[in-house]
Amino acid sequence: MCLNLLAIPRNNPAQPPELKTPMNAVTETSRRRLLQMFAGVPLLPLATTLTGSSLMLSACGGGDAAVALPASTATLSSVSFSSMAAPTLANAAAMATTTVGSVMTANFSDASKVDFKLAYQPFFITGDLVSNGSGGTVLAGGYFDINNQPIMDTTVVGKDRQYFSDAPDGTSLLSVANPTVTGIKGKAVFAVVQFEYTSLSQAATSMYGQLPSPIAVLTLDQDQTTGKLSLVKYHNVNTSGVHGLWITCGASLSPWGTHLSSEEYEPDAFADRSKNFMDDFSMNLYGSKAAANPYNYGHMPEVTVNPDGTGSIKKHYCMGRISHELVQVMPDNRTVMHGDDTTNGGLFMFIADKEKDLSAGALYVAKVGAGFSLDPAAAAAPVSWIKLGSATSAEIEKLATTLKPTDIMAVATTDPALATPADTSYTKIFLNGKAQWVKLMPGMEKAAAFLETHRYAALVGASLGFTKMEGTTVNLKDKVAYSALAACSASMVKGQASNAIAGGIALDKALNAGAVMALSLQGGLKDDKGAAINSEWMPANIKALITGEDIAADTLGNTANPNRIASPDNIKFSEKMRTLFIGEDSGLHVNNFLWAYNIDTKVLSRVMSTPAGAEATGLHAVDELNGWTYIMSNFQHPGDWGSIHSIVKTTLDPLIKANYKDKFGAAVGYLTGEVTQVKLSKA
Repeated sequence: MCLNLLAIPRNNPAQPPELKTPMNAVTETSRRRLLQMFAGVPLLPLATTLTGSSLMLSACGGGDAAVALPASTATLSSVSFSSMAAPTLANAAAMATTTVGSVMTANFSDASKVDFKLAYQPFFITGDLVSNGSGGTVLAGGYFDINNQPIMDTTVVGKDRQYFSDAPDGTSLLSVANPTVTGIKGKAVFAVVQFEYTSLSQAATSMYGQLPSPIAVLTLDQDQTTGKLSLVKYHNVNTSGVHGLWITCGASLSPWGTHLSSEEYEPDAFADRSKNFMDDFSMNLYGSKAAANPYNYGHMPEVTVNPDGTGSIKKHYCMGRISHELVQVMPDNRTVMHGDDTTNGGLFMFIADKEKDLSAGALYVAKVGAGFSLDPAAAAAPVSWIKLGSATSAEIEKLATTLKPTDIMAVATTDPALATPADTSYTKIFLNGKAQWVKLMPGMEKAAAFLETHRYAALVGASLGFTKMEGTTVNLKDKVAYSALAACSASMVKGQASNAIAGGIALDKALNAGAVMALSLQGGLKDDKGAAINSEWMPANIKALITGEDIAADTLGNTANPNRIASPDNIKFSEKMRTLFIGEDSGLHVNNFLWAYNIDTKVLSRVMSTPAGAEATGLHAVDELNGWTYIMSNFQHPGDWGSIHSIVKTTLDPLIKANYKDKFGAAVGYLTGEVTQVKLSKA
């Protein structure tokens, strides 16, 4: 999303002649000339005091607009969003594409306001040919092997083509000092976009987990009059130095301007390679089934954008090998909160030894105390911390290449205590919804902590009971972190086979629609050994902030209340807007939504609807970039039909196929202002 409140001093010789007239004397003719001058894509630098200046407010999107406002001493006091209606079959076209019907309102201290009707602007649909910045083109979302050669889909005779993703995900928008990309008319800014997977081959065979995830740097030309972003270069990052990437999901921007990626659903090193995708993944990446090592995946990649619009990447092996989702770095530049998108997942925190350097540090996992609840009115449950270990990335990467799984621990799927002869040296744990029995090999604590993180955390008594803990974000002013639980079921519910009630997470019943949890952040905490934790940003307790609601299927097919969140996934907090943005990954809403939740007013507003069957991804709220504010948003796998889509599928499937390359494509883009709807409410 992009809008701009741009303070323009009076009689500035650099401003256009039309703007030299005092704004309270702007005529209808000059107002029309202003509308012609500004081709639009702005959002707002949301902290301006409008004293002694005139205010030019323009909106972003597909036309020309500017709003001339009188001089004022008013300050921006708040931002709010209206809630659009969920699309229905009465407008099937709206259900089959990205639909935005929300109005963003900027409220000022003098009780005035300005409204913006929002719209969605894609940079591309995956599978498009886009500029590589050197006179050629590249396939957006295309897959490459370890030698940076295109991976081809040859499943339909005579229709060979490069695989491309239908699942764009984590996105970061950023700037770089002294950019050198040519062809920029405004200012060069950059977006890093990663692609989680592709669903199907041309022959409709599943491709999930079988291809190395691509990650790209987009060079964008930021118009300094309107804030509009235009794609001028697409660069595929070379990932061969980090053994390729595995199922990259959510992402975040570090405080020092790098893209923090993810590798979700770490491959089980003890599993049959034909059943954990390793054989197929390895064949597509290396051309050999045996080449890929499971211990090289499930880590935290970090991408640095270069001034020329290229990017470099490294993996941090010391942050725990878990189902990495969206991480959040706290303002100390050292403390990192993890999402862990799995069944029997944990709340993990990493504290780096040095600021802005994630290559060494200590890993902690939470123990949840009594009182864990999904009732927002209930008291918070206490959280304590178990230290799993300290390490450098280099030493863990070396262990990953030299150790076999059985060197680290023994794993059994039936209780060895019941065998003949009985072996009582194993401990029962739960992993991915199933019971296992594990035994640590002597001296392997560090290897287990960082390469078998889930098993080791459960072994030492952590609360490995969360289900699908996905995005994380932070509210700095209130010192509160937020964590999305896409589904509060299975391992979180008493009586379920995967629930370890002693782990502190034991709900009386499931909530499939999920919840967003709030975690109070504090300093002065100690770990399980009584040692001080060197961070002022550690969660001390956890409580529900906002929840979804399971329902019987409605007339459209929704099995969660469409006017509340369902399966929250991507979440990002805007400090300036005091707003928590929530993107859904739900098999419970026929269309998934992007929501805006105002932390102060507690108002939940539906901002955008993705195509039916698609997931809202790539969420990134940028409060200010060269004076402009943006909300980045993608979607993935449109028309991925489930049982809830039986009512709409026949109508929507041909529309979605027509919109998105027979459902092989998906959009990367951002929310903007719809210019024609800007209200001249202060003119």
